[in-house]
Amino acid sequence: MTTTAVYLSGLGLGASLIMAIGAQNAHVLRMGVRRQHVALTVAACVGIDVLLIGLGVAGAGALIESSPALLALARWGGAAFLLWYGLKSWARVRRPGGLSADMGTTTTGTTTALVTVLALSLLNPHVYLDTVVLLGSVGGRYSVEQRPVFAAGAMTASLLWFAGLGFGAARFAGVLGRPQVWRVIEALTGAVMVTLALTLVLAPG
Repeated sequence: MTTTAVYLSGLGLGASLIMAIGAQNAHVLRMGVRRQHVALTVAACVGIDVLLIGLGVAGAGALIESSPALLALARWGGAAFLLWYGLKSWARVRRPGGLSADMGTTTTGTTTALVTVLALSLLNPHVYLDTVVLLGSVGGRYSVEQRPVFAAGAMTASLLWFAGLGFGAARFAGVLGRPQVWRVIEALTGAVMVTLALTLVLAPG
């Protein structure tokens, strides 16, 4: 397989996993609409993905899969986090006035913004399942020379997606900041989070 084909394979698979609506993407959208710490939020999301994709392609995914304790922690801790975030999203749907771009009148500090995006990214087990385990598993099938190319494609997908999401939300804050739009975003986010939580709890083993 050519280098270009390997790169595009990483780009396509990375994009398909990253673009799914969830806590992380909803937070990036929210910060973009508020026009607060957009660059910091985008950089943190991309940096986390770059690190985890690199670890996965280097073989960390196989290590996680072989550890019952790590898998149990990801399963039950992750399910609790996803359920909490999903219910929180649904609760916000009932307060449409609090979902508008006017939220930007309350400034979030830099440290708080960084801690929040790190928590929403690193406490979500699907971040590890998608980047470390799944992308790592697929990337590990390539030759040693091709693995960095596959990883670069997946990392590029992360950069393009989060940059487009964050700065695009800031550009179109007038539309995305409408309460009606945020009702839909929060409702979908809640549905996805609760579904993922139930999937983890009901999974065999």
